[in-house]
Amino acid sequence: IEKEKVSVGDVIYIEASSGAVKRVGRSDAYAADHDLEADEYVPLPKGDVHKKKEIVQDVSLHDLDVANAKPNQGQDAVSLVNSLMKQKKTEITEKLRGEINKVVNKYMDQGVAELVPGVLFIDEVHMLDIECFTFLNKALESTLAPVVIFATNRGNCRIRGTEIRAPHGMPTDLLDRLLIVRTQSYKRDEIMEIVKIRAETEGIPIDEEAVEHIGEIGRRTGSLRFVVQLLTPALIVAQTQGRDTVTAEDLETVDDLFKDAKSSAQILRENAAAFVYQ
Repeated sequence: IEKEKVSVGDVIYIEASSGAVKRVGRSDAYAADHDLEADEYVPLPKGDVHKKKEIVQDVSLHDLDVANAKPNQGQDAVSLVNSLMKQKKTEITEKLRGEINKVVNKYMDQGVAELVPGVLFIDEVHMLDIECFTFLNKALESTLAPVVIFATNRGNCRIRGTEIRAPHGMPTDLLDRLLIVRTQSYKRDEIMEIVKIRAETEGIPIDEEAVEHIGEIGRRTGSLRFVVQLLTPALIVAQTQGRDTVTAEDLETVDDLFKDAKSSAQILRENAAAFVYQ
């Protein structure tokens, strides 16, 4: 009651299971009073009040694993929340995960719980090794599996941990489970529009001629990341020259100073004799 700051004239409800007190609002019988603080007025319940209130609690499977991995843990919502706030780490075994999954599936069949699939996004998926791919292949078969999104820019390359070369550096049996979305490089006009938005967001003044020039750099290199990274050094060059606006001349200067990945690889091929290889 003290936590909810309940005073005379307030309407409250008490949960029968936990005894928790919740302040609903001020009784409308006090609506005529001139209070200094605005408050929400609610009608005063009449007679015996026996009201059931549905409480929806969002928890992840990991939250349930952590809560049940600790011994002498209560089963109510307050105990679950308190257990999540503690920093003590306890091992979550495969057996425990299996038991939790059985309970969750049972609740889903009874209509007590509803599964809201999460989204697992893995960038640079070609960096995973064969053990990770084996685990993912098995995990995707579960009915509780999230929506998994892989991203990679590799073609045919070696699967880490093996000597096998495969598309995108991923096992073919895992690729068979996926819907592959084809992506295309940005066009010159699209690069220019994105650069305008990025420059405005970062507070970098840039004239129209510079935007067209940076769009041409993006078309030549095929790297949106590279042209966006040119904005900050171009602004520094402009400020060194006593200007506040980035011009095409500034972009030409930084374009000569810095190389994108393709240009760097080309320089290595043309000057291979000048470098030391291991």
